[in-house]
Order: sequence, then structure tokens, then C-alpha cells
Amino acid sequence: MELRKDPITMSWVIVEDGEETAVKDVPCPLCPGRVEGTQKVIYSFPYDRPDWQVRVIPHFHPLYQIEGDAQRRAEGLYDKMRHLGAHEIVIETPDHYRALSQQAGEDIAQVLSAYVSRIADLKRDQRFRYVTVFRNQGESAGQDFSHPHSEITATPFIPRRVGYELRAAQRHFALKERCLFCDIVKQELEQQIRTVDASEDFAAFCPFASRVPYETWVLPVRHHHHFEEDLSSWERQVRLARFLKDILQRLESVTPTYHFVLHTSPNMNARFEKSGTWQTLPDDYHWHFEILPVVASKSKSYSLKEVYYNAMPPEKAAKELRSAPVAA
Repeated sequence: MELRKDPITMSWVIVEDGEETAVKDVPCPLCPGRVEGTQKVIYSFPYDRPDWQVRVIPHFHPLYQIEGDAQRRAEGLYDKMRHLGAHEIVIETPDHYRALSQQAGEDIAQVLSAYVSRIADLKRDQRFRYVTVFRNQGESAGQDFSHPHSEITATPFIPRRVGYELRAAQRHFALKERCLFCDIVKQELEQQIRTVDASEDFAAFCPFASRVPYETWVLPVRHHHHFEEDLSSWERQVRLARFLKDILQRLESVTPTYHFVLHTSPNMNARFEKSGTWQTLPDDYHWHFEILPVVASKSKSYSLKEVYYNAMPPEKAAKELRSAPVAA
């Protein structure tokens, strides 16, 4: 397995020789009594107790290997390197049948706390330029295990879409001396036509140019570029957990299947960062969650994934999600 860089799009692609070895989900390898002894426990709450609530372990079939260096090298005009990085599984609950949206707010907060701890720890490693969290819920979304879980990856490169966001935010700040995302949040809260929900701390809305039906972003109302710093307090984690629970329940009233990914600032301690590249980063970038539901509809993506076709206007999607039922 290795990483290869597309010289035209500048994106990195994982190339593996041979078929991926899947981990059989019967019996579930993430349930209590089965995960013990099979994988090293990286994080646990409560710590070192059999009645754990949240655990983080290395992935059984990791996309990235944490040992060694990137070994960047050329093949003619092409660039490639080892699949250096980290790939971890966050076991969100010991209960195999309790989805994240069905957990209590304080339990979801413990999952967020695990995210914060692992992101902060991985960013101490100067080999990694970017660390993120994602969860694929539902078979059609590519969910690895039926047990509720999310995943964390650390990579020696910044993913292409995040790179686009960083550059757009930098240009906007250079022109207007304001955060692009803050401007978007302000307008969405004022117009209230694409807003799904809002609190004093967080806002959720369907983006103006949504790529898929019911696409929803969750952002802090007040500016912050680092997720792990903004969510460092338990009180903040609980507030986001309760807000996120409501948003997930609204989305699951439409479809139980979705992609969920965290977009946060790159690792500024990485050895590869050039001095001055991200001078305005604390002011111009704004962390957020992007949730892309998988919905059977008339929508279709252009085959090259450069132009999206969405048959559900975000204004209509947001109105439907606002009226969706939310359990207490």
C-alpha cells in the first residue's frame, strides 16, 4: 500500500496491491468481551475499567501505518510516499444496538471528549499534517461494522477539499478581514430559510449550494479554528452533544444513512508546514461538521464528481428538517 499524488488535482490517492481483508462482523468485534485482548486500547472512559463507556482502538485493517516516516520520493514527475498515518476506531458505546442519536446527551459528550483527546494527541506528532473524525452510518454509506462507531485518521497531507476551504477562507480574509464561515453563519441565521436549528452556541443549516439532498453543516456561532481547543471543556462538549443529537435525529427521520465528517484546522506543528503559509489561520478558518445523507432520489452526481446535481433545494430541505420530530 502506498500514497500517490495526482499532479493535476494535487490530491493524494491510496493505492493497494490486492483485495482488502474485511473483518467479519459476526460475532461483533467491537462489543464488550470481544474487543478486549484483540486490540490495544488507546483511549478509554472510564479508564482501565471493564464497564467502559467509550473506547478507542487501532483499526483492524488500517488505511495508514503509524510506524516510520513518510519516505517521500519521486517516480519521474510523479510523487509518492508510504501510507504513513494513524487510523483508529472510536467505539461510541458498549451497546451494539444504541445509535449515537439515541444516546443521552452526556453520553454523546463522552464521544466528543474522546475526539478531542485523540485529535490533540495525534497533532503532537510532527509527521501528521491533518487529523479528522468521520463516521459512515449505514451499509450504503460504507459502514465497516454494525456496532455504533466512528473513525479517526491522521495523515501527512491535507485532504483536497479541506485545502480548497483553507484557501477560500484565506482569500476572503485577505479581502475583507472577516472569516468567510462567520459571514455565512450570520447570513443564514438572519435569513432563516436554510437554517435547520440554532442555539446560543451552535448553528445548523443546509448549505446554499448543497451537494446532496438534506446536506447539513453544524458550526459554532462564535469563531474558532481548532475543534479540539474549542471543545476542551466538558460544558462545551455537553452543549454540542445535545445540539448534535437533535440534528442527527432530524436527519434520520429522512434517512438513517449518512456520511459525517469533521473539518478542522491542519496541524501547525507538522514539520512540512512552510513558515508563513497559514499566518491568518486563527482568524480565517472555522471548524465545522459536514453531514451528507445518502438518500435515494432523482439527484445524481456528474461522473467526474466535479459538478453535483441536487433535486432537493436546501431551502426546502431545511424547512422539512425543522419540522422533523426530535425525541427528548
